[in-house]
Amino acid sequence: MRQHEIREYLRHEPFRPFRVHLSNGQSHDVRHPELAALTRHSVVVVLPEDSSRETNGDVPDRIIQCDLVHVVALEPLNGDGP
Repeated sequence: MRQHEIREYLRHEPFRPFRVHLSNGQSHDVRHPELAALTRHSVVVVLPEDSSRETNGDVPDRIIQCDLVHVVALEPLNGDGP
């Protein structure tokens, strides 16, 4: 996936949630633009904590770093394009 394609999704106004599909079959949802960061070679997706557990402030449960070469598709969660 090219960096500018992901940047377009992250900067779209108004923001539209999307799913990042990886070559290993995994996918990760980006529901807010502040829950992803784009670098030269990867996109970092913040996975917010599970609401069913006790929260730990604003600290996310974990982050996933996805190399851009393994990002095979971006899918709008609402069915619309960016």
